[in-house]
Amino acid sequence: MHGTTDALATAGDGADMLICLGDMLLFLDYADHTQGIFAELYGAEYAREYIALRTARRFDEARALTAGIAARLAAQRGTDLPALFNEAIARQYAALFAALREPAYLTYGNVDVPPLWDSFRKPGHQVIDGAAVEVGGVTFGFVGAGLISPYRTPNEVPPPRYAEKLDAVGAVDVLCTHIPPAVPELLYDVQARRMETGSTALLEAIRRTQPRYALFGHVHNPLARRVRIGRTECVNVGHFRATRVPFVVEL
Repeated sequence: MHGTTDALATAGDGADMLICLGDMLLFLDYADHTQGIFAELYGAEYAREYIALRTARRFDEARALTAGIAARLAAQRGTDLPALFNEAIARQYAALFAALREPAYLTYGNVDVPPLWDSFRKPGHQVIDGAAVEVGGVTFGFVGAGLISPYRTPNEVPPPRYAEKLDAVGAVDVLCTHIPPAVPELLYDVQARRMETGSTALLEAIRRTQPRYALFGHVHNPLARRVRIGRTECVNVGHFRATRVPFVVEL
């Protein structure tokens, strides 16, 4: 999703239900460094420098850059950085959940802040993580978050915890996750030129339970958007901020 509020308002036109696979927040926009919470708080030029360091995988230097900026910003504004970030996050979530239609089924992405969702979601927004729900005779399983990575995004969990959530879901018709299964062509981002983090436990669960679909996102520009594993169609539903078009499936 990444902060695409305007397109989200019409994403449910003609649909019986919406599914959101997470990453509602926009912290950094790699295509436009003037957009996102980082640019809002630190300025576009610092955002550009930070993006360049992360792209080069110079993570320690990127963290040192933000630490220095954060200290100066907090001193200038007389507040601490977490407070400023929470205010910016709250503004984005308020706009996004207001635009999101009902009914909708959601799970968390790796850049989301789960404790804040309940303050903004509508009664028809059902948040599911490590559980399944039946809708119209079709069972949907949801597993949110990302795995521990060098990027240290807000919502990452260790592989054993992620596997526990998959086990709790069990066999379903449609398995909905934020991250892909650990299939190389689904993990490689052709624009960022790097492998993103996927789940071997998810790959094993797909092989074992063979859902009709395994739907996910996370990789914005994958080498392959669809891969079949047995009878399961594994589909990257797309980077909504770039496409502004929802993935549509009839069941």
